[in-house]
Amino acid sequence: MKRNKLIFIIFIISIILTIALTGCTKTGVVTTNGNKQVTKQMDDIKSDYIIKKNATSYPDTEKQFEVHRVYGTSESEGIIDVYMWSYYAGFNRSTGTETQAGHSLAALIRLDKRGDTYSVVGYQEPEDGTGYQSSLEEMFPKKYVKKAIQDVGEINDLQEAMEKKVSIWLEG
Repeated sequence: MKRNKLIFIIFIISIILTIALTGCTKTGVVTTNGNKQVTKQMDDIKSDYIIKKNATSYPDTEKQFEVHRVYGTSESEGIIDVYMWSYYAGFNRSTGTETQAGHSLAALIRLDKRGDTYSVVGYQEPEDGTGYQSSLEEMFPKKYVKKAIQDVGEINDLQEAMEKKVSIWLEG
C-alpha cells in the first residue's frame, strides 16, 4: 500500500516537473519566458496600440505613454501571444512627470507577423473585482498568473521607465 502511494507521488512529481521544464501550457503551446522573442518593433507596436486604445479613456492630458514588463510569449499558427504587465499614463507639460491619469494592469496582446511588420490582432485585460483572478487564469498560462497577481501595485521599474520617457518628451 505504501509502495503504491510512493509510486503515485513520484509519478505526479515527474508530470509536474515535465510541464514546468518544457514550458507547455494546458493547450500544449510552448511558451518562452521573458522577452526573448520580443523585438523593439514589437514593443513599439504594443505601446502604440495601447496608447491609441486608451486615448479617449483619460481626457485632458497632452501626451500619453505606455511601458510594460513581458512575462513571456507563445506562438501558434503565426500569432504571437505576449503576456505582460502594462503601465499606461497621461501627462501635461505644466505638471511635469506627475501622472494625471492612467492605469496599471496585466494584459495579453496578440500579434500577427506579416513579412517584416507586426499588427495587433487581439488585446485582452482581466476583469475587475471578483472576476479578476479567474479571467487572468483564462488569459495567461498558469506560470504567469502567479507573477501577475504578485505584481499588482509593484511597478517601481515601470515607473522609472515611464519617467524617462516623459522627461525626454518634456525636454523636447
